[in-house]
Amino acid sequence: MTDPAGAADDETPPPPSFAGALLFWLRLGFVSFGGPAGQIALMHRELVERRRWISEKRFLHALNFCMVLPGPEAQQLATYIGWLMHRTRGGVVAGGLFVLPSLFILIGLSWLYLAYGGVPAVAGLFYGIKPAVTAIVVSAAWRIGSRTLTHSWLWVIAAAAFVALFALKLPFPLVIVAAGVAGYVGGRFAPDRFALGARHGRAGAATARAVIDDDTATPPHAVFSRRRFAIVLATCLALWLVAIGALTIAYGNDAVLTRMAWFFTQAALLTFGGAYAVLPYVVQGAVEQHHWLTAAQMIDGLALGETTPGPLIMVVAFVAFVGGWTRAIFGADALFMSGAVAAVVVTFFTFLPSFMFILLGGPFVESTHGDLRFTAPLTGITAAVVGVVASLAVFFAWHVLWPSGFGGAFEWPAALICLAAAVALFRFGAGAVTVIVAAGLAGVALSMVRPLIG
Repeated sequence: MTDPAGAADDETPPPPSFAGALLFWLRLGFVSFGGPAGQIALMHRELVERRRWISEKRFLHALNFCMVLPGPEAQQLATYIGWLMHRTRGGVVAGGLFVLPSLFILIGLSWLYLAYGGVPAVAGLFYGIKPAVTAIVVSAAWRIGSRTLTHSWLWVIAAAAFVALFALKLPFPLVIVAAGVAGYVGGRFAPDRFALGARHGRAGAATARAVIDDDTATPPHAVFSRRRFAIVLATCLALWLVAIGALTIAYGNDAVLTRMAWFFTQAALLTFGGAYAVLPYVVQGAVEQHHWLTAAQMIDGLALGETTPGPLIMVVAFVAFVGGWTRAIFGADALFMSGAVAAVVVTFFTFLPSFMFILLGGPFVESTHGDLRFTAPLTGITAAVVGVVASLAVFFAWHVLWPSGFGGAFEWPAALICLAAAVALFRFGAGAVTVIVAAGLAGVALSMVRPLIG
């Protein structure tokens, strides 16, 4: 993504046109690697720092709201900002284009996986990409933490969240609730420290104006209206009822597609904490209960989800593709069609609730961006997110560098790729896509050299 022709720091940049925003969201959909942490960091860099479409405080306020919703927070954040800038159509375009590229890519990769699995070059590609993704998550944790952990109270919350998730294995919703309570208490006793976007120790730093700045009035379409609330709710429920009703009428209540629609609607409402929090639920239902795929295939699908753009929860498209393929829902001669249709159906039912939550809740959130009673708990949650991302980075590093556990061999080639990726990100400011492509090529080259050296 190239630098836009922006205004000077003391001038408000011109608001983007809908066509310009559409082009940005389309490009973002193809380069949003690195899971939610990397995607949020990328959006922050592009929207807050470079394009200045939204201010730091408004960005963090929207992010905090998305973090407490079920569903993929990065996709919901894109939907929120698109809605705030260009009404409902902006939100639908931003959220939709965040998902569609990864859907098409995963359909293609799932077909290659099932039709031509076991190719050494593909395994080498994944071997190189995984340590690069680890470095990207570490970089994202650093970037988010450097902006949000502005005093010792927030550092304590972040550290406690890391220990709770990584060491104590506590449920993510419990960690989020505890962080919100800590933020609320902090807001009562130290309100200046828990104001959203507080920058203690950085007084005097210049702040560039944004299109949607801290003091920008809430746009008319973002003001709460009972009529609008009712219309949005009725529309979303009607879309869901029409879709589930059509599947039931066409294929029956016990058909694979119908069961997938019901199952992933439930999953969409239980995904507090992002994809990793809901994966055990998906494994239990898709692998153990419905037998749409095997445990080994689920692990491979997670690897695909980690190494493709878009939200990690898009692994559900892989699950659906494999389920549709193995069940041959349209016959043995239409396996690709069986998998592709299943992937599209599951994606629709997984993401429809996310659009509904943003379009319904956005006006409430916009009315609270100056209310400390609301922002203080969310500031605590933001601090906890840093610990969550750090725990994810450690989890990745553990499984990439010691794939057989600490008792197994140390993967020094993966460690070198991870180190090189970290240097490229931290020292030279390389983009995520560049790092991932280079790491993938290194993995392919390594897969070719290893047999020659024994």
